[in-house]
Amino acid sequence: MSLNLPEQASNPFRHAVQLARETLPPMHPAGRPFVAGGIAATLLLRRLSKPLGTVAGLATLATAAFFREPRRVPPARDGLALAAADGLVSLIEEATPPPELGLPAEPRMRVSIFLSVFDVHVQRAPATGIVERVAYRPGKFLSADLDKASDDNERNSVLLRTVDGHELVVVQIAGLVARRIVCQVQEGDKADAAQTYGLIRFGSRVDLYLPPGSRVLVSKGQRTIGGETPLAELPQGRK
Repeated sequence: MSLNLPEQASNPFRHAVQLARETLPPMHPAGRPFVAGGIAATLLLRRLSKPLGTVAGLATLATAAFFREPRRVPPARDGLALAAADGLVSLIEEATPPPELGLPAEPRMRVSIFLSVFDVHVQRAPATGIVERVAYRPGKFLSADLDKASDDNERNSVLLRTVDGHELVVVQIAGLVARRIVCQVQEGDKADAAQTYGLIRFGSRVDLYLPPGSRVLVSKGQRTIGGETPLAELPQGRK
């Protein structure tokens, strides 16, 4: 007499692999060279010294964790501007968007999110829309939690036109340790809400400039989840 065991019980290895895939987030492609180098260094150092190999292995695991890119599901509700990054809301204030985008020099509400080295460092589109402009500007590498980092630091700005016609400006800002901003979108590209569009390596900040009439939904000191936390309600009746 044979028993019809569930597939998970009949193939525990396959189940374990599937569980690991669902539990451990995938890694952003920008992290693969760093992890590959870390693995090579770990194997080499283990031949010389097991303690050194262990340290290198832990550093490689930490690097892989830094470049993680967990799946995010945006809210089903329309008319929202979502957090473009995981982190801490550090500033909510009016400010003029980066001049390199060519927008009118008029203040808009800006929500700034500070990312520590422990946060997920990929950036996500705050809404569904079309990328109208991408502008990179070199600059300093001040601590990303300083107010003047938005003006003085290296940055990459993206102007996104939502399906309702709103202008959203999202700015990747390098930090004290960050030395590389990655942007994966170009002018004319369509971006979906919560879609990964870039990454900043090792400590940074992301600013989101909102259209006039938006209602901010977060408070200073609140933690955000990129692609999921609503930062603001956008004005209605724009189409």
